[in-house]
Amino acid sequence: MDLLLILTYTALCIAIFKIFKIPLNKWTVPTAVLGGVVLIGTLILLMNYNHPYTQAGNQVFTVTPVLPGVRGKVIDVPVLPNQPLEKGEVLFRIDPVPYQAEVDRIRAMVKEANQGALGLQASLQEAQANAEQAIANRDKAAREYDRFKRGYASGAFTEQELDTRQQAFKAAEAAVDAARQRVTQAQLALDSEIGGENTTVAGLLAQLQKAEFDLEQTVVRAPTNGYVTQLALRPGMMAVPLPLAPVMTFVHSEERLYVAAFRQNSLQRLEPGFEAEFMFRAIPGKIFKGEVVEVIPAIGESQIQARGTLLGTEALRTNGRVMVTLKITEDLSEYHMPLGMAFEVAVYSDSFEHVSIMRKVLIRMKSWQNYLYLDH
Repeated sequence: MDLLLILTYTALCIAIFKIFKIPLNKWTVPTAVLGGVVLIGTLILLMNYNHPYTQAGNQVFTVTPVLPGVRGKVIDVPVLPNQPLEKGEVLFRIDPVPYQAEVDRIRAMVKEANQGALGLQASLQEAQANAEQAIANRDKAAREYDRFKRGYASGAFTEQELDTRQQAFKAAEAAVDAARQRVTQAQLALDSEIGGENTTVAGLLAQLQKAEFDLEQTVVRAPTNGYVTQLALRPGMMAVPLPLAPVMTFVHSEERLYVAAFRQNSLQRLEPGFEAEFMFRAIPGKIFKGEVVEVIPAIGESQIQARGTLLGTEALRTNGRVMVTLKITEDLSEYHMPLGMAFEVAVYSDSFEHVSIMRKVLIRMKSWQNYLYLDH
């Protein structure tokens, strides 16, 4: 662009010199040159500041490393690479035999525990019956003791006989107290519940829920709409729930996000809604309209984290660029555009709008240059 401006200015100067017959001397020529430097330099500076441009742009996308929830041998991989999937479709299956066996084992224990709970009910009823019998024996002993006490007063019974009946009555009272304690213990054992279940049964049901969850994890499904790419998982491989060992990569089907890094000098001319023009190296000779969505309010190079050492001067010597998210407002469906495409972009602010024509010409010239490349 600067060369085009120089050639245009040169042609204009020659025309002025010819038309107005201005002599070429040590005053007119340097004046024309100096004027060109000032004029062209001012235009370029105004363009660069008010209508920023960057070559550092990429279409970014989110992927999820797929990990199984349980460890096991892969027995089936029905998914095909790079084919659209809907949320919930099966990605792969792990051998469920050991997890199904664990579910069956705990279910049997739950049944056994339920039988034990029924036994506690029977124990309570037996203790209550024993308590009623002890009360009846105590009442009988009390009546006999009263009868012997009245007979002793009239001389019908001896003191020894009265004492024997008194001891029998006290023994019957002690038997009633013991029977009531057994009823209380049986009632506590039966009433010890968690969420309406006997404690033993409740504990086993919690284990059963965990075992059933593990069994469900043997079938790994798509987390959202998307597709799996670069699929290398095969039946017979071991899958383990380790963050450092994902078995496949899932790409989400989302709205495409375009991010570009601009110099910090241009920050005051980057605002949401400003017009933008995109240039893709993969589509030479084409310019696509878009706009600024957001200026990300943080620069990654200046981030810090808590650690055991203090920051030094070198940590502050950063010159990171401002990240800006953009969107394309034109339809790109007719072009083959894999995710992660690089692009260059120019943003046109609302200041010195007449200078933006220079940037528009320049980005179109660069787009045509993408036809020319050499592989070494």
